[in-house]
Amino acid sequence: MTHKNSKRPNTSPKNRSNGNTRRRPSNGSKKPPVKPEDVKIVLFNKPFDVLCQFTDDQHRKTLADFIDVKSVYAAGRLDRDSEGLLLLTNCGKLQHKLTEPKKNTDKTYWVQVEGVPDEQPLEMLRKGVELKDGMTKPAKVEVIDEPDIWPRNPPIRERKNIPTTWLSITISEGRNRQVRRMTAHIGYPTLRLIRYSIGKYTLSGLNNGQYKVLQPNKV
Repeated sequence: MTHKNSKRPNTSPKNRSNGNTRRRPSNGSKKPPVKPEDVKIVLFNKPFDVLCQFTDDQHRKTLADFIDVKSVYAAGRLDRDSEGLLLLTNCGKLQHKLTEPKKNTDKTYWVQVEGVPDEQPLEMLRKGVELKDGMTKPAKVEVIDEPDIWPRNPPIRERKNIPTTWLSITISEGRNRQVRRMTAHIGYPTLRLIRYSIGKYTLSGLNNGQYKVLQPNKV
């Protein structure tokens, strides 16, 4: 079932301080594992400029402005200036599987970069590049046609007479702003970044700002 929030976000201090802060259970929690039939998975197409949390004392847009499912927590994060697939669940085991680096869960991004990279810089990404926090693992990289997607609000800032290129980049790591740092390293800064998939889960059928709750047999 797909949902879209049609209400205007209420960001008054009164509504932000009602004690409904949604926190991830601590590692020391004695809560029993979630039964398979009780597992919840929410797929959300996060818009630009939305925080991957349910509360914010600066009254910026958060997940609470779009998602009204209780007791789910983000499995991994997506930067405020990035868009696309965010997965939320009540299952700690699934969260761990999707976010633990050793699990090597593939995540695919559609990336609009400034300029037109040739094969040499793209091959650097495929082999791994040296960032400040070490070498990246080899990525899957290919040039793609511009995806049929929603317009970003606000639009990206394009420079006149400088073309842009769309890339599909698949990585299995989750370093902070990794894809943006990778494309900057090869000389082609990221203008727009959209996460298309996390493992087997994708944006398919989700408009920007919408979410859907998977049925138990689809988890």
